[in-house]
Amino acid sequence: MRRILIVGGGYAGFYTAWRLEKKLRRDEAEVTLVDPRPYMTYQPFLPEVTAGSVEARHVAVPLRRNLRRTRLIAGTVVNIDHAHRTATLRPAEGAERELHYDTVVLTAGAVTRTFPIPGVADEAIGLKHVEEAVAIRDRLLTAFERAATLPPGPERRKLLTVTFVGGGFTGVEGFGELLSLATALLKFYPELSFDDLGFHLIEVRDRILPEVTDKPGQWVVEHLEKRGGHVHLGTKLVSAADDHIVLSDGTEYDNHLLVWTAGNQSNPVVARHTDLPVHPDGLFQVRADLRVGTDDAPVPDAWAAGDNAAVPDLASDVPGAYTVPNAQNAVRQGKRLAANIVADLRGRKVKPYVHHSLGTVATLGLGKGIFQYRRIVIKGVLAWLMHRGYHVLAVPTWERKVRVFLVWVAALFYGRDIASLLSVQHPRAAFVAATLGARQRRTAPDAPAPEAPAPAPAPASSGTEEAVAAAPREAGDS
Repeated sequence: MRRILIVGGGYAGFYTAWRLEKKLRRDEAEVTLVDPRPYMTYQPFLPEVTAGSVEARHVAVPLRRNLRRTRLIAGTVVNIDHAHRTATLRPAEGAERELHYDTVVLTAGAVTRTFPIPGVADEAIGLKHVEEAVAIRDRLLTAFERAATLPPGPERRKLLTVTFVGGGFTGVEGFGELLSLATALLKFYPELSFDDLGFHLIEVRDRILPEVTDKPGQWVVEHLEKRGGHVHLGTKLVSAADDHIVLSDGTEYDNHLLVWTAGNQSNPVVARHTDLPVHPDGLFQVRADLRVGTDDAPVPDAWAAGDNAAVPDLASDVPGAYTVPNAQNAVRQGKRLAANIVADLRGRKVKPYVHHSLGTVATLGLGKGIFQYRRIVIKGVLAWLMHRGYHVLAVPTWERKVRVFLVWVAALFYGRDIASLLSVQHPRAAFVAATLGARQRRTAPDAPAPEAPAPAPAPASSGTEEAVAAAPREAGDS
């Protein structure tokens, strides 16, 4: 039994393991996958999770439900000694230990790239995981509830001010979806007006969506601004301390919700603690067939794909280009990687990874989107439908496709669900409050009961009336 270790359960890792289960005989190899999370996140749906258009659990594909023949370990690989075919595992529980393997597959993905800007570490939320998308949505919904109790003024406007940093696909889609949700919420809050909203998108470059050409990118900017968004191009975030945003162009304003989507960087834990060749950008050096190494010096029994690998782009006209780190490539690389591993085990020839882009598509809110394939550009409702159609087909497993589709159908008739579950982030708060209240009542000294006041005489002209007083609720009841 050959031991195959897969490091990371994202797109590339999940699809590699999924395909290996289908292609390998049971007595041919043993596959182990290590990831700190028990699910694979379908990240293209995260912007729609923030807007409530997709249920959070439906974008998380459970590993144990779909990888029945793969050994799954909840943990992180912190070191790889490929010369001795050994990986150091830091499990979710217990002490570090060593894993021995014959073949290693590196699909650890990328981590959010941050900069030492005052306030970002304390205030910002990323948009790379399901938990973050849910938190963003709940904070916005809760902010509306709080703002509705305040009079017009700076405090109300601060609660309804949102800032996205990063104009890539994640930032633009998240910004457009959350702006769409906020605008739709106004009809449920007659106390609030459109002028109370403040949505800001900050991008250090002079354009957004680098995957599309200039004119479609400019159209997206104009479209978002017509809907009330403020797009700051060629601008840096200088400070976000104390809920106060300071930009490099001199703009300052108070802010409530800060979302950080300013790109990704290679996973430092794996890339910096290994004897495998690493590209200057911190990515694993990979050949076109996804084997680690170069054409002149391949590394036996080591493969890599996804966002932690510098994969040559054979479909590009630019010499030396690498594939774009997106879901479209990661999914296909995982499938090709599994096929190549099986071919290599069986002594057959492996094939290079080649993928010609199917175009780029982005959602900008309910019924709004943009699609581009070479010179073909589609905007509006049709592009939005193309986005939904493509991704409901791309999300793995029919069970997840059906669940997502049914939520969309329900939203057509009943709209988005606007219930905030922010309190779920502190599930013991109500119980603790009730416990403390009961403890205080038990330990408080006995006080004399107040005398009941004499009933006031009823007016002569009135009939017999009874006044019923409701007992006040305890603090924990609310």
